Amino acid sequence: MKLLIISASIVMPILMIIMQRKRKQFHTIFHIFALLAALVFGNIASIAIYTILKDNTVFMTNIHALFLNPYFLITGAYLGVYLLYILTLQIIHRS
Repeated sequence: MKLLIISASIVMPILMIIMQRKRKQFHTIFHIFALLAALVFGNIASIAIYTILKDNTVFMTNIHALFLNPYFLITGAYLGVYLLYILTLQIIHRS
């Protein structure tokens, strides 16, 4: 599983660059997905923190339930890949 995560973090940004070079619409689509992912990711995190503060529960034990939320994990993974995609584009355009 570790190898899959590491290889996906290398391969996915490269595939995204190839896709956006073939069709310029993909660049906009990737931005829209990133915006939606950031909204979902941030809202899930803030709701979880608000619930913990409202219920006055022990922070360290309850916040870890956040990592069991598949939407949180999926959006976080996309944001990570998207960041690598944007950084790679910047490196390509600067050189």
